[in-house]
Amino acid sequence: MKFKSFVYIALALGLVGSIFIYIKLFRNNTVAHAKPKYLYIRTGSNIEQVLKSISDSNLLKDEKSFLQTAQWLNLKNAIHPGRYEFESGMGNYSLVSMLKSGRQKPVKLVINKLRTKDDVIRKISTQLEADSNELRKLFEDSTYLKKYGINSSQIQCAIMPATYEFYWNTKADKAFEKIAKSYENFWTEERKHKATALNLSVPQVITIASIVEEETNKNDEKPNIASVYLNRYKIGMKLGADPTVKFAVGNFALKRILNVHTQFPSPYNTYYTNGLPPGPICTPSAKSIDAVLNPTQTKFLFFCAKEDFSGYHNFAETYAEHLANARRYQDALNKRGIK
Repeated sequence: MKFKSFVYIALALGLVGSIFIYIKLFRNNTVAHAKPKYLYIRTGSNIEQVLKSISDSNLLKDEKSFLQTAQWLNLKNAIHPGRYEFESGMGNYSLVSMLKSGRQKPVKLVINKLRTKDDVIRKISTQLEADSNELRKLFEDSTYLKKYGINSSQIQCAIMPATYEFYWNTKADKAFEKIAKSYENFWTEERKHKATALNLSVPQVITIASIVEEETNKNDEKPNIASVYLNRYKIGMKLGADPTVKFAVGNFALKRILNVHTQFPSPYNTYYTNGLPPGPICTPSAKSIDAVLNPTQTKFLFFCAKEDFSGYHNFAETYAEHLANARRYQDALNKRGIK
């Protein structure tokens, strides 16, 4: 009887132990959050740094049981950098297995209009592990950039607005290469031929397109605006583009361009200098680039915002006609008290 009792006790203890281990491994151990929560493991992190990141991020209900599971499964010898989603309902076994396998959640990097090189660096380095200083070095490396047909003033040329998917721990050069691949794919032989027919290089087309991009968000009007700048450029007339003034002075919120602004000395100020700026003043959309490659055939040399504030423009072939359009717009600004 004593032996049977011992067996029963042993079985009971074994069952209790099994249940205890099961709870440790598989019971939900993630803190519920309204939005997805992520753990970011930087390249070169050790187990202590990973555990500190978990603690600082308030991801777990019971950190001790997670630590115990991490020890059982030898997480410290299989740490992978990346961005990991801690989903509701996950237990310690699932969490540690995810981290050990490097099964991270990709980042969707959405690039819309970025105006400056610093904007590009900031956008990439704040959403990926890619180091901002490494990106800046790449963007100043003329030999590296030469393979893309651009220089340091033309970084925005290679940044096509789109949604890109990356692993968070993607390095700076790999991130830029993937983005630049979209740029290379966009520039088909047909588009290159159209640029050549306009006597423009690819970076020059994109530079004009960046001005068009800043002038309007009306895609149906972009070919007309492109025609104005192409007509001016063709006859050697200063481009006189307001957005280039804003870029030059570094104030993108200017409502009115005054003489003090147009006389600001900068190669980007197309009221002050002849020809095209050294590079784009933003990352233009495909629609703006195609508008430059396929402009409306006009004799327009001027345009001015319509006085109805619709976002569209009045176009003119002569300066006298343009002054009349501009006067109507200035009167409308004055009536609204816009300075």
